[in-house]
This record gives sequence, C-alpha cells and structure tokens, in this order.
Amino acid sequence: MLDALTVAIGVAALALAAWCGFAAWRDQPTKDWHFIGMAVVTALVLAQLMIGLVFLARGEEPGQGTVLFVSYLLGALAAVPAAALLSLTERTKWGSVTVTAGAVVLAVLEVRLYDIWGSTGA
Repeated sequence: MLDALTVAIGVAALALAAWCGFAAWRDQPTKDWHFIGMAVVTALVLAQLMIGLVFLARGEEPGQGTVLFVSYLLGALAAVPAAALLSLTERTKWGSVTVTAGAVVLAVLEVRLYDIWGSTGA
C-alpha cells in the first residue's frame, strides 16, 4: 500500500501513547491538546483508509485477502476515536491510560496492516 504513511501513523500513534502515558504518570486526565493530537492521528488513519480503498478499487490485491485488509483498516480507524470517547467519560488519569492503550493498539494494527498488504499469504 503506502509504506511511508503506514510508518508515519505508527510513529504518530506511539508518540500519542507516550504523550498520554506521561499525562497518566503525572495523574492527569486527557486535556484539549491531547484531543487535538488524537484528531491528527485519526485524520492520518482516515487518509490511509481512503488510499487503501482506492488501491482496492484499482484492482490491487492484499497478500492475505481483501476482507481481512478492510477489517483491519476499519479497526485502525476506530481505535483512537473509541479511546477518546472512553477518556471523555473517565476524567481521571485512567482516561489518559485508555488513550495510551488505544494508541498502542493502533501502532500494532499498523504493523499488521503492513504485513497483510505485503505478504503473499503463504
């Protein structure tokens, strides 16, 4: 697919995890600037989703199957917004921990997306 974007999303997700993890370590809830960071990461993932769908529409095939690839794209899109929503309901340090976990999940999903797209399925 687009390797540079996948790496950028993974790095941004880990940076968000470190940032929110630091806030949790300091016993702070997520603040407005954390939500701006979450929005940036989510925008990158949305761009990845659109690019992935364009690649599929052009006839390119992921190595491990289209359904699996699209499922991971949708899961990646949902990871950070779901964590953001949960952090809004938990206005303690545990909200920051939730976003940290969601961002780490996104980074892992990006590694898996890279593998799904590039592998031959063997």
